[in-house]
Amino acid sequence: MRVTVRLFARLRDIAGASELPRDVADGATIAAVWRELAREFPALVPYERSISSAVNEDYTRLDRVVHEGDEIAFLPPVSGG
Repeated sequence: MRVTVRLFARLRDIAGASELPRDVADGATIAAVWRELAREFPALVPYERSISSAVNEDYTRLDRVVHEGDEIAFLPPVSGG
């Protein structure tokens, strides 16, 4: 099935794109999508423990199953004051 992955800030810089279409297996979780991205872009690996994720603009956990047409967003930690 086809999903769209959106990356922000440093994650976008590493992948070289803010939006990536991806084909994933039925029953895939957000974590599985992240692992595939990290295999393609190894510099993403250090962010795994600190990223936030969202599906269709709603924050969610990495164990959520994705569905056809979902938009999955990965956001790095944000600092500021």
